[in-house]
Amino acid sequence: MPNANCFFIHMRTSDFLFDLPEELIAQYPLAQRQDSRLMVLARGDNHIEHKQFHDIQDYFNDGDMLIINDTKVLPVKLVGQTQSGKTLDIVITQINETATCQILSKGRYTGRVFFSDDFYADISQGKEALFHPEGQLDSQLQKYGLMPLPPYIKRPPCALDSARYQTVYAQNAGSIAAPTAGLHFTHQILDTFHNKGVSVETVTLHVGQGTFKPVQSELVAGHKMDSERFDIETSLFDKIKKTKNNGNKVVSVGTTTTRAIEAVSRGRYKVIQSSESVNGGQRLTATTDIFIYPGYEFLAASALITNFHLPRSTPVLLACAFAGRDLLLRAYKAAVDAGYRFFSYGDVMLIL
Repeated sequence: MPNANCFFIHMRTSDFLFDLPEELIAQYPLAQRQDSRLMVLARGDNHIEHKQFHDIQDYFNDGDMLIINDTKVLPVKLVGQTQSGKTLDIVITQINETATCQILSKGRYTGRVFFSDDFYADISQGKEALFHPEGQLDSQLQKYGLMPLPPYIKRPPCALDSARYQTVYAQNAGSIAAPTAGLHFTHQILDTFHNKGVSVETVTLHVGQGTFKPVQSELVAGHKMDSERFDIETSLFDKIKKTKNNGNKVVSVGTTTTRAIEAVSRGRYKVIQSSESVNGGQRLTATTDIFIYPGYEFLAASALITNFHLPRSTPVLLACAFAGRDLLLRAYKAAVDAGYRFFSYGDVMLIL
């Protein structure tokens, strides 16, 4: 974990603020995923290049590795009517073993909320819900649920989001937010990587609200990450080691992927289950609350693909840990000056 020296221990959250005009926060995705702008940061010489995402293949060589997060976003946003006729939006953040769900909602409403004539929930203090009929939540979410867009997207979810707030390689349902660095990839780009001899590997980390919880503590080190669940093939780490030993790079797509592979590399996880995988190796199911910020020494990832993140957020701290704070904040200023699009539906960077 982060080095225990005075600079990193006493680093202030306010050191990771930056000015961002509101009009640069992307409200919709571009018509084509691959048309996002790509900023390339070269850590060796502090150089910044401006490209398009479809150019990313130019930065990969035969023998490199790309690691993606194949989690799938659940339609966990519901809009209902209270018994007094008021509209109440809720987002399910966790399904408990007791059949209740943890939720996010405005206020501390207690009472019944109707989402349709045959689908409703009893809400407690705006934090917990018991859905009726019981045992049918999955099917009801498919009928009535909406994609849980982040609050900086100032519009209701629409049909477009069902496809575009999801990576093309999403497989395993469980997230309440998209691993947004992956939103730029297309099947054609992935095919190009395969044809170049790039190994494409997958992990699954289900994104929870903790990834997006702002760092409120005055000192960065005072923040506590919520645990998130992940699944990973343990044989991946032999492949990572071999890739690096051959002089090739391991490119992690997104902060969620990075947290999963670094958590296992550091032993910062709690095992839920370990079982034999279909490939004959071991598949690890675990949780991690690893918090990566400047001072951290990366063991697995040697390059990072990541979106432009919110100030005071844990993803921007991870990106600063990878690129170096001064280079990353200089890159963010360059992105603002050049009119890059920010956050979930925005543009992307490659840190080499």
